[in-house]
Amino acid sequence: MSDIMLHPGLILILAAVLAAFLPDFPRRILMVFAPFSAIVLMLLLPQNTIVILPFLNGLVLTPVFVDRLSYVFGMIFSIMSLIGSIYSLHNRGIIGKIEAAASLSYAGSSLGVTLAGDWISLIFFWELMAVSSLFLVWANRSKKAERAGFRYLLMHMLGGNCLLIGIIFKVSDGSTAISNITAVQDAAFWLIFIGVAVNAAIPPLSGWLTDAYPEANVTGSVFLSSFTTKTAVYCMIRMFAGMEMLVWLGVAMALYGAMFAIMENDVRRLLSYHIVSQVGFMVAGVGIGTPLSLNGATAHAFSHILYKSLLFMSTGAVIAATGVNKINQLGGLAKKMPFTCIAFTVGAFSISGVPLFNGFISKSITITAAYEAGYEIAELLLLAASVGTFLCVVMKLLYFIFFGEDKNLAVKPVPFNMKAAMGIGSALCILYGIFPNLLYRYLPFTMEYHPFTWDHVLQYVQLLSMAVIPFILYGDRMKPLSKISLDTDWFYRKPFATIIRNLSSLCVTVQLGLGGFFRGIYNGMRKAAMNPLALLGTDRTEIMPGAEAEFREAENEFLASGETDAATSIQSIERYNPDEAREPAGEIMTVVIFTLIVLIALIALKPV
Repeated sequence: MSDIMLHPGLILILAAVLAAFLPDFPRRILMVFAPFSAIVLMLLLPQNTIVILPFLNGLVLTPVFVDRLSYVFGMIFSIMSLIGSIYSLHNRGIIGKIEAAASLSYAGSSLGVTLAGDWISLIFFWELMAVSSLFLVWANRSKKAERAGFRYLLMHMLGGNCLLIGIIFKVSDGSTAISNITAVQDAAFWLIFIGVAVNAAIPPLSGWLTDAYPEANVTGSVFLSSFTTKTAVYCMIRMFAGMEMLVWLGVAMALYGAMFAIMENDVRRLLSYHIVSQVGFMVAGVGIGTPLSLNGATAHAFSHILYKSLLFMSTGAVIAATGVNKINQLGGLAKKMPFTCIAFTVGAFSISGVPLFNGFISKSITITAAYEAGYEIAELLLLAASVGTFLCVVMKLLYFIFFGEDKNLAVKPVPFNMKAAMGIGSALCILYGIFPNLLYRYLPFTMEYHPFTWDHVLQYVQLLSMAVIPFILYGDRMKPLSKISLDTDWFYRKPFATIIRNLSSLCVTVQLGLGGFFRGIYNGMRKAAMNPLALLGTDRTEIMPGAEAEFREAENEFLASGETDAATSIQSIERYNPDEAREPAGEIMTVVIFTLIVLIALIALKPV
């Protein structure tokens, strides 16, 4: 490949610019054509393709670097850009333009990160990805979306700046190629790690995800659920494979997200917590660092994009049809929305790891890799997280939304394009679940792994069956409640808000105080400039010489007449006016000359 314009990410970014200005009909054509072109370009990219461009100070850029790892991520990002665009085709007007431009740019920049072979190209597309995704949150134009987007911006500014500074350190050392950097854990290593960890939503840096994703439009949430955290997983595989700390961070993420999801009542916020949980499986696989675990992390990222987007599309259809996003306000929708119910069921079985669905063929790789690498405790905890996922998504969401008590909600028709996108997502989840080699043959490392062994299948059937028991026993207690769950974002939303508010008050107080102080100096200097003699104490406001008799006469007339207003009498008295009765010029010249002599003497006597 020699022409950089064939970069599939740049095709999507160019389409994003055009989508911002095109009318509805040509924009819809572009939204299908551009992602389809990206898929074709990814298919045409041969393995080990490298594009090198000269840059400043003898540095070179590698905007296209294709190996097995980048190929898998680039392909699923391209597929997801098409599915998400089809789901969004019904959007109209200015919102349709904003979301089309932001979503295509978001997908294109994610592809740019995936195909980047150097640090400079990576940080460029990384920041473009953050800005594009921010506008997907703000496209909702609600007060909640505005505030959530602002917090989203702050967190990604933190992560992006840490990543940028770390990259500057790397490039200043002459290292431009992206590689595994765990060998030397210097300042650059930790800055880059923090930057990637923010996008991976590793707690306690995960609150931005569950805060912002539910506030976007239902179409925007589909894209948000698919790209940011998975590009971070890709970067972790590329940069931090074998970092043991990630094993336990990943396990903590898997349990943390599942537990918070069980308590959640908002549909999309619950699914956002499960993004954190499922990314935990991938992070743990990166930490284990064996070829099998890295394949597991890659495969699970691929599967996760398909089933998580399907879940967001299905719940988005429910929200669009009913106008309700709280679980305890929904129910009995299986008969009213049968197609959406089937699509959601496919997504729920996939995320839970039910055999014959794509989550099973990817999640089981990581769990097996943990066992083979000697992380038995991690294996058990990841299995426990799988049980929590099934209990929450299948037994809670699926039951209460589609089979629970009918709330007699009016249901609007779901646009055909939304159903088409859900149908494509469902078909792919089943296809890869039944034929896992369609994915396995493209994974980064060669492996001999067969998911449909009796041990694997029986293990998952037993675990998922056990998850039904607590639901039957405590089903009433699992009913969602209209309460707010406090997450780690409390630590930067509440205390930091108080700090910023107090600092703002302090700044305003200082501003007003300094303003009054300098205003007084200004007024004093202005007054002195109008009458310089006042500085010497020679200004007089007494009655002018020769006017005493007239003043006394007016005063006596005022006292004799008994008037209450002396203005008419006093106005006739001529007061001192410096413009008409100046001091002799000699006095002023004397003061000026004396001052100059003193200044000259001080300068002359100053030691050299």
